[in-house]
This record gives sequence, C-alpha cells and structure tokens, in this order.
Amino acid sequence: MNYRKTYVKINLQHIENNVKLLIQKNAGYQYYFGVVKADCYGHYGPKPIQAMIDGGCNYLAVSSLDEAIAVRKFFEEIPILCLEPIAVENLKVASQYHITITVGSMNYLKELENVDDYLTVHIKVNTGMNRLGFSHREEITKAYYRLIQKKNIKLEGIYTHIYDASDEERTNRQFELFQKFTASIPLKNIPIVHLTASDATTLYPKLSFANGCRFGISMYGFTLNQHLKLQSTFQVVSEVIQIQTLQKGDCVGYDGIYQATTNGERIAVVSIGYADGIVRSNTGRYVYIHNKKYPIVGNICMDMLFVKVDESVVEHDEVIVIKDVEHIYEIAKFLNTVCHEVMCNISKRVPRLYKE
Repeated sequence: MNYRKTYVKINLQHIENNVKLLIQKNAGYQYYFGVVKADCYGHYGPKPIQAMIDGGCNYLAVSSLDEAIAVRKFFEEIPILCLEPIAVENLKVASQYHITITVGSMNYLKELENVDDYLTVHIKVNTGMNRLGFSHREEITKAYYRLIQKKNIKLEGIYTHIYDASDEERTNRQFELFQKFTASIPLKNIPIVHLTASDATTLYPKLSFANGCRFGISMYGFTLNQHLKLQSTFQVVSEVIQIQTLQKGDCVGYDGIYQATTNGERIAVVSIGYADGIVRSNTGRYVYIHNKKYPIVGNICMDMLFVKVDESVVEHDEVIVIKDVEHIYEIAKFLNTVCHEVMCNISKRVPRLYKE
C-alpha cells in the first residue's frame, strides 16, 4: 500500500516496444541480452524484466550473484550471465541456480580449475576499458584451451565491453583488438560472441563473427542514435503538501541558503527528498507542475524539497519530479553525471507503479 503520493511510474509497454524496435533495427543476432543489473536501472521488480522478454530478450545479464539469484527466483528458464566475477567459494551456489559466470583473469581461472561443480562460463576480454578481462592474446588462447578441457565446464561465450561508443576511432580500435586477441582461437566453436552494448549496437554495423548483443539503457529510451524513436519508461511523481508564503528576506530550509527577494513569494513544499534519491545537488534544476517548469530552491531535506511557484499552484497538485527521457538528460547534465545514475538513485522506499 502506498500512503504517500510519491512514486515512480514505470511504463511496461514502452519497455517492450523499445526492445522490439531495437531488435528490429539490429536484426541478425541470435542472442539479445537484457542487462537488468541495479534492479533494471532503478525500474525494479520482475515486471520490467518480463516486458523485456516479451519484447524479445532471450538472455539476461546482472552484476552480482545476489542479483542473479533474485532474478532467477522469478525466471526459472532464461539464462542469466553474471558480469562480475563470483567468489570461488560461491560457485556451488551459482551452479545450483544455473548462473553463467564470467572468467576474466588467469588467477581466477586457476582458482576455477579446482572447482568440481558444473559451470557455464563466458570469457571476458579487455580491449581498452581496463576494468575486467584478459588483456593479452596469449592469456586468452591459454584460457580457451584450458577451459574446453574441463569436463565440468561449458565454455558458452566470449565478450568485451565498448567503453565510448560515441568515439568511432576508439570503438573500431576495440573491435580490432578483440579480433587480434582472439585470432588464435576458433571463435566459431564458441556458441555466443557478444561485443556491443546499447549504443555500440545501434551505432555500428553488426560484426560478422558476433551473434549476440546487449541492451541496457536503450531499453529505457536512451540512445545516441537519433534515428531511433525510443519511448520513455520512467517518471517520478510527488505532490505539493503545503504552500508557504514568504516575505522579503524570509529563509527556506536548512542553513537558510535561499531567501525571498520579494514580498508574497510562494514556496511549494514537495513530499520527496534525498532519502528518496533526489540528492541535494538537484537544487536549482526544474520540476514540472501543470506541465510548467518551476525551480527547486533551498537545501533539499531528507523527505521534502522546496519549489518556487506562482499563484496557479495549490496544495495537493501533482509534481513531476522526473518527467521523461529528455528531462533525465537535462538532470544528468545539471548534476554532471549520466542518465543511468539519475534513475538508479531513486531509492527503494519510493514505490514503483507499473503501467501495463
């Protein structure tokens, strides 16, 4: 039950539509990964995942074993890839839940070879991001042949991650490095080869040796490809719970950083704050009331924030704190961050309401 009129509105049909469009525009792959880490980038719950599957995703990817298990409890059949290494002592659990694991270093591989549990693995290749993965051709070759000799290990995939799809030179360099690093192994014998995530998939031609791609932020309407008409899926809604009328010089909120400059200034108190994920650095950017922009003023509180409004705004008016894709881009720019973080920041205490 949601007793506070503050919630996130999730449009499931738009998620499904986005996935269908992405697959339509990027045909030819056999495997379409839906990246559902961080609770589907803040969308939360099994319903967004089901919308992705209904749209055509046939593989899921998560960050950790905890996330993988949480997803597996709702989806028993679909394969799930864990993108980060799973501690060797937890591989038995990964095997029990049929979680595909990532192998990205020789040290991890050596530990893995002492495990008797049946495992499905993907090799991670580092082509320039320098976060996870094998960084040398010799190591990748050695890893491939050691893995295929293990009877309890199924080498199902190999992949890399493109770290700056907006830069064509960097991206093509990563494609070239992947081919160079894997030149000594028969890629055609590995069932799944996936290099590209959202933007790299939509901005570059399909590589002939790749039969998988990964969708993350694009499923929620965000893309560098201006030709795609993706739909917004995420909106944060709250309400005006009180109107304060200030006189010139009156302060608002903690530390009194905002002062009224005229008599009769109207301040709307809105029922959302930094504990909900609207961090204090949001002060100065806009929210929407009656489809009109109003600025956040003063220090944002744990549970409430302040908006400077006009006479048209009254108590119990709906406040769109985060409106749509375009607004999230604006907020991310204002906060000097990325759209992913804007959505992931919205805490679990804010209920998600799903529109079918």
